[in-house]
Amino acid sequence: MLVWSLGGVIALLGALTFAELGGRYGRTGGQYEILRDAFGTGVGFVYVFCNATAIQAGAIAIIAYYASLNLFNVFSVFDGDNSTHQLLVYVLAVMQIAVLSLTNFLGVRWGSLAQNITVLAKLATLVMIIAAALFITVGTGTETVAVVATEKPPEETSKLFLFFAALVPVLFTFGGWQHALWIGGEVKNPSRNIPLAITLGVLVVTVVYLSANWAYFSLLGFDGVARTKTVAADAMGAAWPQWGSRVVGAAVWFSGFGVLNSQLLSGPRLICGMARDGRFFKPFAQLHPRFQTPHWAILLLGGLGLTLLLVLKTEKIGSLLNGVVMIDAIFFVLTSFALVILRTRSQESEWPFRIPFFPLGPVLFGIMEIIVLVGAFSIEKYRVSAVVGILWMIAATLIYVALFRHRKAGVDEAAG
Repeated sequence: MLVWSLGGVIALLGALTFAELGGRYGRTGGQYEILRDAFGTGVGFVYVFCNATAIQAGAIAIIAYYASLNLFNVFSVFDGDNSTHQLLVYVLAVMQIAVLSLTNFLGVRWGSLAQNITVLAKLATLVMIIAAALFITVGTGTETVAVVATEKPPEETSKLFLFFAALVPVLFTFGGWQHALWIGGEVKNPSRNIPLAITLGVLVVTVVYLSANWAYFSLLGFDGVARTKTVAADAMGAAWPQWGSRVVGAAVWFSGFGVLNSQLLSGPRLICGMARDGRFFKPFAQLHPRFQTPHWAILLLGGLGLTLLLVLKTEKIGSLLNGVVMIDAIFFVLTSFALVILRTRSQESEWPFRIPFFPLGPVLFGIMEIIVLVGAFSIEKYRVSAVVGILWMIAATLIYVALFRHRKAGVDEAAG
């Protein structure tokens, strides 16, 4: 619970930082422009390249897989270790990516409608679990806590580092506020609505997630939470044995469907924004003549997500999660310091929304992200992911130098 609480604090600091940036950069692909203006086009390109090929595509693969896994938890006839079950999970995951790629191809209204419905379903599911925990006490986990507490971490890794390493998946769960900067060009009154959406959204998420984790421990106990791979479904199953896990398993899948949709709704806009700046292939800056969506960017991101899902085996999905969060954390650090740099270069009047106690918020957010990276790097499985991420960033830099460094900004009017 302390890890989740600290994760919420970091998320709130990040939300305030991105809210101020969103007030000024209310355009499609805003985070690319922020990094470009603060550090140069090379850093902006490396971010979008890594975001598309690793962060976003990786998130698409992870979410599609685990959402499908939760849905098949509804059907108790399947065995989690059965090869047929695994195949069906992958088939459903592929179908989800394909359907949502098509949905967002057909128009932003369809994508935003799906997003609104699934967000409400997600909140309703978590509130239902919290309500069940308020009235039902199933497992206290007192006996198993003592057993687990006797398991010592590896001698070379301190408990403090383990604590910060535990923030890696927690921050993945809290993450998402940055997406508002990618779709600013399609938001009404972005200088007001983007900061408002980011701040209120993260506040609601923080309260709900902390309450949900309390509910999980109340319903399953310590050992139950440690063992399960589908914690929400199992928690509701403990409270409502006959149908609880099935109802929540379906709801979690529907929620995951919505999160997956958000990746394909916002991610392509970031690619489109960079292409409009002349730093990527020109077709990716163009909007579909009928649907007015960045269709080539949507197909690219959906295809990359499908590729990662099919290439990686089940046991590597967790490693992919580690890599996604650690690469993302590096750019969170850069974006937080970008706010400090951009504020010092400009007039106060250029910032419609300004956070209090500047620059304490963005600096503290950047430092906390660095501490998480250091803690994660002390553990071997995270260290491997970090090294792969660094190599990927180096590769992106080489691609930028070879292909896009000397390109001129600007595309024709048909591109938007």
